Amino acid sequence: MATEADEARGSVRARRSIAPLLLRLHFYAGILIAPFLVVAAVTGLLFVFTPQLDRLVYEDEFFADGRGQQRPLAEQVQAAVAAHPEGSAGSMILTGEDDRTTGVVFFVDALGEKQDTVYVDPYTSEIHGSLVTWWGSTPLQTWFDDLHRNLHLGDLGLHYSELAASWLWVVVLGGALLWLRRLRAGREGRGRAVRRALLPDLSARRGVRRTRGWHATTGLWLAAGLLILSVTGLTWSRYAGGHFGDLVDAVGGHAAELSTEVEQAPAGSGHHHDGTGGNATAVDLTAIDRVVATARDAGLDGPIEVGLPAEAGAAWTVTQTDKQWPVRFDAVAVDPTGQKITDRVDYADWPTPAKLTRLGINAHMGTLFGLANQILLAALAIGLLCVIVWGYRMWWQRRPTRADRTRPVGTPPARGAWRHLPPWALAVGVVVAAAVGWALPLLGLSLAAFLVIDLAAGPLTRARARLRGLPDQNRV
Repeated sequence: MATEADEARGSVRARRSIAPLLLRLHFYAGILIAPFLVVAAVTGLLFVFTPQLDRLVYEDEFFADGRGQQRPLAEQVQAAVAAHPEGSAGSMILTGEDDRTTGVVFFVDALGEKQDTVYVDPYTSEIHGSLVTWWGSTPLQTWFDDLHRNLHLGDLGLHYSELAASWLWVVVLGGALLWLRRLRAGREGRGRAVRRALLPDLSARRGVRRTRGWHATTGLWLAAGLLILSVTGLTWSRYAGGHFGDLVDAVGGHAAELSTEVEQAPAGSGHHHDGTGGNATAVDLTAIDRVVATARDAGLDGPIEVGLPAEAGAAWTVTQTDKQWPVRFDAVAVDPTGQKITDRVDYADWPTPAKLTRLGINAHMGTLFGLANQILLAALAIGLLCVIVWGYRMWWQRRPTRADRTRPVGTPPARGAWRHLPPWALAVGVVVAAAVGWALPLLGLSLAAFLVIDLAAGPLTRARARLRGLPDQNRV
């Protein structure tokens, strides 16, 4: 009698828990959002190894032929300006590697947001070619980056990647909670439960149980990495990223801007330089060697980018660009003569939100930990694809096989799970869903669309069941 009572109480708790609602949400999100996740995973996998492809495709531009003593930086930038008179020289990229060319970045009105980077041999000042770049990214990298972000569809395509990132964390957390809750409910020792949570049940017969084991355990192993990708991807998305930026503004989480103002411009700072074009005509380019030397003396080692003054009398800028851990992003402003630092912003002084955002972006792009970071991202992409395939396979394996009830796929989890939730849980859920929907607009809109479709599908399903004389399996 006690056993029957315990089972009854367990049945009531199961009905009044959030698990059925999570199961239905996980099912529909997985079925409908998975295609977007597949595209994101495939395009991300293609993008992740672009640094290695760059070195192969752009070997002539990237690598120097000469050896010995390097030519002065002023001579190198002058050579680039002479070969590219139609642009405005904006910055100089120094990789810190002896066999690499020096990049001189030109702003060209016709290129819009892109730039033209001229590559100069530091040993001979010969030009190795030029590439249309996008803030340091080569044409190859930019093409794959655009493919991953917007499928080359412009602003319209941005919706796909934001939708995928918005739902990824929901699917991951929901699946993990469902799997761990299922194992906790089992009557077995803790050690065996942990093993079942982390390792697929290879002893299971072929079928949905075995597929579910691979789907769930692989997803659990990938969960932390996928959550990081979801969050970091959202930080620079179109709508959710805008809300994130507003939040960072509200808490003062941006790094301080480097000031290029100089109290009093030293004499000779407006020295004219023939044939330089753009803003370089009003800037003394011969100061660049002194600028870099001053920045190096101030501790800015490794790869750097030297920003030319926007106008005569303004300060030069030197910024570290080492995106690999331990990252280096210190920046200094140097007076027009190149002999004194007028302002400094160190990475150590950045607010925590700014640091976390920068590290998250670098990790998402595969640069934070070098090759290990790239391999991890590739493993996450391949693992996610496998989890999705197993999910669809389970849907197919759950299809009715009786001759009188054939269907191509399985029946969705029962509708109306939300009706069994306690009122307080339902109220909290509505508030949380509204807040999350505001913060992540595409998640909120698509969730609302799911609910409308689900409400409309209910009566249609019941009507079809009555016409066919079948029991209504979706009845609340």
